[in-house]
Amino acid sequence: MTQDREAPGDNIMGTQKISRLVLMTGLPLMLSLLINSLYNFVDSVFVAQVDEKALRALALAAPVQQLVSSFGLGNAIGLNAVISRAMGEKDRDKVRKAANASIAIGVCSWLLICLICLVGARPFFDWQAAGDEDIVRYGMDYLTICMYFSLGQMMQWVFDRFVIASGRSKLFLFTLSAASVTNLILDPIFILVLRLDTLGAAIATVIGQAVGAIAGILINRRWNPEIPFDLPVRREGGRFRLTFDGRSIRDILRVGIPSTLVQMLTSVVTTAMNTILQGMNAVAVSVYGVAARIMNISTVGVHGIDNGLIPIVAYNYGAKKKERIFEALKWTLIYSAAFFAPFLLVLELRPDWVLDLFNAEANGLLGVGMPALRILAVAWLVMIPNLVIAAGLQGLSLGTKSMTLTLLRQAILPLVLAWALSFTGDLTLVWTAFIAAELISLPYALWLWKRNTARVLRFAGGSDPA
Repeated sequence: MTQDREAPGDNIMGTQKISRLVLMTGLPLMLSLLINSLYNFVDSVFVAQVDEKALRALALAAPVQQLVSSFGLGNAIGLNAVISRAMGEKDRDKVRKAANASIAIGVCSWLLICLICLVGARPFFDWQAAGDEDIVRYGMDYLTICMYFSLGQMMQWVFDRFVIASGRSKLFLFTLSAASVTNLILDPIFILVLRLDTLGAAIATVIGQAVGAIAGILINRRWNPEIPFDLPVRREGGRFRLTFDGRSIRDILRVGIPSTLVQMLTSVVTTAMNTILQGMNAVAVSVYGVAARIMNISTVGVHGIDNGLIPIVAYNYGAKKKERIFEALKWTLIYSAAFFAPFLLVLELRPDWVLDLFNAEANGLLGVGMPALRILAVAWLVMIPNLVIAAGLQGLSLGTKSMTLTLLRQAILPLVLAWALSFTGDLTLVWTAFIAAELISLPYALWLWKRNTARVLRFAGGSDPA
């Protein structure tokens, strides 16, 4: 079959000055991550005005939300790498197939999430709430809505990445505005005015995600012709069925599944951490949940710039421009540290200001929360080079290598070290497990990158390292 190739001409991924390109690609992703983080952050801020049990219910729900997000994240990362590489190769037919495949994966992910909710949500909360029916009620109200109506979230991941991959950052702002404004308006109405508590937080969240997804579809259809797509649904014999290209599905999953698995394991680790903390101080569970929300906001610049590195590396890998790959890593590291620096200062000098957003004094969070935030902020600083290297490996389609690094620093080491330190009975030492995990992982990350850089150099001569 003859491939539908683009007309000659270079995409900005291969021609734009790297110091500018890293920002151009990373800033939209930062905004995307900010919006996704704001959903949970704003929910927690308003729910904290209800009572500490409602806040703790959201903290206990966090691992399941990570599980839900893992499906969208894996699809988005796989799509980023595959579609950017296809654009670097100027293969328009492959771009279309990858786009359609990612939509099909999003729909299938939503169906799987609904099944998980039906089977596992209630047993999960019965276990984690330790018999407290108020926490079970708060948690189930929130989680069931977020899971059963997660199709908007899955589609938002996909259509956001279409405009990002094509370098049309300005279009992305419309999708963000639609989703964020909707959620920010509805949260106080549903939670505080209508007094729906955690149920109201969930309703506001899923409505915002749905609005963002619809905006994404319309914007891509109208103003992003570089990435053609069709909704992969066909009616046959009175029934609807998904249609997709098997090879594109495989390519997306090959890159994306490692990230999905890592995020899933992170969900397990969060559950295990909650169990450890519950045995030491129940309020520490709420603090850990609040810290996760704060981390998502304060490191949004780090994660956005790092995720933006993936399509840059993937495109220039496809275009065989190895010098641009190395320069992109350098600027990603610089920008990541610069974006996190102001948050680090606030978290170290005045963590009480941040905790006050969560009604900290009334909920009894200050005593445990202030030292926790100061220690965890250092861990978030140390993680930056590990994240940059992991993103670079993903851009080279070396997702498995990236996964081993992420598993080590984000799952295995924190849990093992926290469990061991919990026997001291000192919560402060338990928080330091996250710093130690990043420091121990860094030499391994540097070794991984050095070893695989040689493979990139060989590929510049024509062979594929994957």
